[in-house]
Amino acid sequence: MADGNAVQDRRDSRGDDRGRTSPATFLRQVVAELRKVVWPTQQQLITYFFVVLVFVVVVMALVTVLDLAFGKLVFEVFAGNSSVQ
Repeated sequence: MADGNAVQDRRDSRGDDRGRTSPATFLRQVVAELRKVVWPTQQQLITYFFVVLVFVVVVMALVTVLDLAFGKLVFEVFAGNSSVQ
């Protein structure tokens, strides 16, 4: 049989007794956190962009090669030359 006090104890241990934050307070906290962010310079941003671009192109090429290889393999297995006489 479940004890009703266990549910109440669980709520208390999580610290849910605090009230909701008002939208204005939330917005002030968001702005304060965004001021702490260290934004990348334009040069860093360009460098990161090209690193990601090269990585994506390499992964695309790898997936393309694997897709073609497995497609050819499956075609050979299921529709290959059956030279049974």
